[in-house]
Amino acid sequence: LQLSAVKLAELHSDLKIQEKDELSWKKLKAEGLDEDGEKEAKLRRNLNVIMTKYGMNGKKDSQLVDTNYIKDGTESDTLDDPRLEKLWSKAKTSGKFSDEELDKLWREFKHHKEKIHEYNILLETVSRTEDIHKNVINPEENLVKEEILHNKHRELKDKLRSINQGFERLRKVSHQGYDSNSEFEEPRVIDLWDMAKSANFTEKELESFREELKHFEAKIEKHHHYQKQLEISHQKLKHVEGTGDKEHLNRNKEKYAMLEEKTKELGYKVKKHLQDLSSRISQGLQHNEL
Repeated sequence: LQLSAVKLAELHSDLKIQEKDELSWKKLKAEGLDEDGEKEAKLRRNLNVIMTKYGMNGKKDSQLVDTNYIKDGTESDTLDDPRLEKLWSKAKTSGKFSDEELDKLWREFKHHKEKIHEYNILLETVSRTEDIHKNVINPEENLVKEEILHNKHRELKDKLRSINQGFERLRKVSHQGYDSNSEFEEPRVIDLWDMAKSANFTEKELESFREELKHFEAKIEKHHHYQKQLEISHQKLKHVEGTGDKEHLNRNKEKYAMLEEKTKELGYKVKKHLQDLSSRISQGLQHNEL
């Protein structure tokens, strides 16, 4: 796959969550709690996203945007959307951003591209389900398929809302620069906060959610720190391997192994926490629609 050290750690975290979700689903299925197959379909969809994200689906150039800013602070990928390319180009030449802020903004553009990609995968899944639905004759099976489609359309609606909110934010930041009084900086946290404000939360629940998001953002920042350290350690290890100094090499290997394990562990915790927070917001948004 020729993945960087950071990407390999991320892949490990994604697969660990996928494995845990599949074990949970097997227990549900054994208890007869996934009769409509909706949870199984979601698991397959998530696996499809992972395989596409890391270039394991057999298609060339199918990986999502790589975190190249960790290596040299610059981007090396296209955004696959003329509107995003235009915004990014304006932001780079505007003079409103420091190098650090440009790195942060690139992460936001990268995150937005990933959201669009996941939305397109879900859209394709819904289209296939609708085609199957047309050929169903059994009335009982028909009702089950309608419920599955309803859930998928609701998920599509949530994702599209998040994409539209994200694009408006990118447009605003690209033109005006970063607000020094901004509450959050991490793209995923900003997304969650924007959606939480649209959900059916009381003022007290929203305030509690805000505090939890602050802790979540700190966890993400810690993960970013270890990602950077892992990448630096990987570069040092490659350099030392060429010197033939076995003692120095062993020390670097030990440090690399420690950083790799810590990065994997933090990556898993961040993604699991993100899942939990997203689920709570989704429930609040669904309540709004009732």
